[in-house]
Amino acid sequence: MGRKVILATCSLNQWALDFDGNFERILRSIENAKSMGAKYRLGPELEICGYGCADHFYESDTLLHCFQVLRKLLESPVTQDIICDVGMPIMHHNVRYNCRVIFLNRKILLIRPKMLLANYGNNREFRWFSPWNKLRHVEEYFLPRMIQDVTRQDTVPFGDCVLSTKDTCIGSEICAELWNSRSPHVDMGLDGVEIFTNSSASYHELRKADHRVNLVKSATTKSGGIYLFANQKGCDGDRLYYDGCAMVAINGDIVAQGTQFSLDEVEVVTASLDLEDVRSYRGEHCHPHVEFEHKPCHRVKVDFSLSDCDDFYLPTHQPIEWQFHTPEEEISLGPACWLWDYLRRSGQAGFLLPLSGGVDSSSTACIVYSMCVLVCQAVRDGNSQVLEDVQRVVSDVSYTPVDPRELCGRIFTTCYMASENSSEGTRNRARDLAAQVGSSHMNFNIDLAVKAMLGIFSMVTGKWPQFSANGGSTRENLALQNVQARIRMILAYLFAQLNQWALGKPGGLLVLGSANVDESLTGYFTKYDCSSADINPIGGISKTDLKSFLQYSVEQFQLTALNSIMAAPPTAELEPLTDGQVSQTDESINGINWFAFLQPPMKKVTDKARDVSPANLGSQVSGPVPFPRERKFSANHVAACWFNATACISGNGTDIHISGRGNSPPATEATVTAQLPLIPQAVSRKIM
Repeated sequence: MGRKVILATCSLNQWALDFDGNFERILRSIENAKSMGAKYRLGPELEICGYGCADHFYESDTLLHCFQVLRKLLESPVTQDIICDVGMPIMHHNVRYNCRVIFLNRKILLIRPKMLLANYGNNREFRWFSPWNKLRHVEEYFLPRMIQDVTRQDTVPFGDCVLSTKDTCIGSEICAELWNSRSPHVDMGLDGVEIFTNSSASYHELRKADHRVNLVKSATTKSGGIYLFANQKGCDGDRLYYDGCAMVAINGDIVAQGTQFSLDEVEVVTASLDLEDVRSYRGEHCHPHVEFEHKPCHRVKVDFSLSDCDDFYLPTHQPIEWQFHTPEEEISLGPACWLWDYLRRSGQAGFLLPLSGGVDSSSTACIVYSMCVLVCQAVRDGNSQVLEDVQRVVSDVSYTPVDPRELCGRIFTTCYMASENSSEGTRNRARDLAAQVGSSHMNFNIDLAVKAMLGIFSMVTGKWPQFSANGGSTRENLALQNVQARIRMILAYLFAQLNQWALGKPGGLLVLGSANVDESLTGYFTKYDCSSADINPIGGISKTDLKSFLQYSVEQFQLTALNSIMAAPPTAELEPLTDGQVSQTDESINGINWFAFLQPPMKKVTDKARDVSPANLGSQVSGPVPFPRERKFSANHVAACWFNATACISGNGTDIHISGRGNSPPATEATVTAQLPLIPQAVSRKIM
């Protein structure tokens, strides 16, 4: 009857500037889509070069290599007889645009530039691209000679246009345009466009998936239509994790769902749909109310049909209920997938984690264990790429991972760095957890290094600082705590670089940090302590979410050692013990009930600030009490200043600036500025 269509969208694990690898993954997705009968294939945003190229977008070589990949795609027999929609940067009239290139049978049909750029959160698209501000305007784009030689075209349409096949009409959106109040799909739907496509590079945030799904559903609920959503997946070299979730919707219902967390590099989602369902829906719900007065879309016509005449018996996809992950599952899976992506392309042999026996470092250890669970499962499922990557990481081409604990023993090293202020309780908790996850665990004392550092200071100044418990001043007390924390960071990097060498194995280790977002918000941390690391998997997660995640890990992974870790009071263990017992706890020093203070969060994901007035804090606040570490903090400071954090990536590191919003903090309570080594945040979310 010629009204049913099979459409394909996909999630690809693209790497920034990996043009050969990106080409192979794009080609594989097109081949998979064709094998499923699809006549239209949609890919992620900027899939040819990768979304995270950053300032490499300025380089002419990036544009050149994109066109070289495009030429190979045009020439490939795999791309014949299917409309291919790919993403790449293009310069038009000396202006750089983020574009979709739609082609069929060695002919470029149109180039659609992004009209509404993302410049919020972790996005900085205005730095590299310009938006196409000419609504309903189309110009001629002169193709490079290498493309002309293949397509035999001199120019192609460039601008705000849609594609008209013999049986339907297709309009494009790019990522942030779906999230904008002026989304193009609204006017396109009123002008008769039946299929909307969205190519995204949408990164993972806790509890974001439901918002994304609701936007896709609502895009076709009001005026009907089919919506394809494609997204990048994995880590493309930046701090962010892209979480897939490719999907297809029709008339407000999801009919096909891709995975959110997966180690598969290529995932194709197809759906067979009836165009008559769109037309019937619009006739019933929209036709009496349509008064379209805008300038109509510019249509680019193509002599091609998405449907076949003999589709009477082709079944159509029916609505499904989207299966959302819980926040605890997201913490377990998202950072784990990101860590594996980062490790396999880093050339290193594994991870090293300073394991203190507290909630934060234990959470990082559980994420690594979750990563090993995913890797073993992927190998059991026949993922040859994961198996090849594992063998390269462990330098053993005959190795096949079966048990996550055994894999942890090969690629995960933990160390408990004790001092005279450490208790047996934390030592035992760290040891027990390391045994359950299977990590290669070390236990050593840092007192010799601490005394050596203080000896140098004493030799120069003739002074020997004392803890407050021994009659020292607050300044002496802070300095003695910080020197312990910073020596742990130095030792962590020393062992990360040389431990494999000492064992007669190749490679080095990536150092993992474990500083949660609440510590950054409140300034409760030591600069350059053992939370300074190559990677901080929990840098965007709150303390309350981490405790829920640990409870989930007890049930999911049977890591019962976590029960005693969660029951123990939070402590830095940087001050002297009292009769062998911990006398220093976070809450006793802060004057605040830590978890009560953070529930609900100081700042919600919706950017609505929590009421932090002294009256609301009530019994949780006991007045201005300085923090024991690098920064001072008080209840009055919280009441006067709402914290916000932004991370600015530069060449060799990340500057995290935590500055006041509203009233400025008192001069004695300095604004926190911490310059850390590069710490990609596996779970990126708006600061709470």
